[in-house]
Amino acid sequence: MIEVNHPIPEASLVERKNGESVTHNTLALLSDKKVVLFAVPGAFTPTCSETHLPGFINNAEAFKSKGVDHIICLSVNDAFVMSAWGDMHNANNIMMLADGNGAFTKELGLEMETGNFGGIRSQRYAMVIDDGVVTSLYIEKPKEFSISTAENVLANI
Repeated sequence: MIEVNHPIPEASLVERKNGESVTHNTLALLSDKKVVLFAVPGAFTPTCSETHLPGFINNAEAFKSKGVDHIICLSVNDAFVMSAWGDMHNANNIMMLADGNGAFTKELGLEMETGNFGGIRSQRYAMVIDDGVVTSLYIEKPKEFSISTAENVLANI
């Protein structure tokens, strides 16, 4: 499992932008930048939609004021779902990235099997990445939501 002071693995993540699919290489995306990446088990699910994503949307300017270059929301969903979810929440300051096959999530060691809910999904977490290296990591216990909140991450930057 990924740990603090470990580099982020190389992977491809997809974003829908201006009606086109854009593939991002994690090494290029995170190089020379300070990034907050948070992951959710599924777009359009209750905690993710009602609290997790909105917290980062509402605090986007505060993160920018602390030197954060990008805020990334990641889920093991497809790019179309992530785009529609972001549009629904007016997540204009958040990069809504899809890990469609879960490869990046598995490389991080943060996958979980959800059975009939959707198969392999991401655990709920947030991390701060500085120049491709994890500097803070907040992994939630199953069925909990307290340490990966935008407010907690912001308070610890």
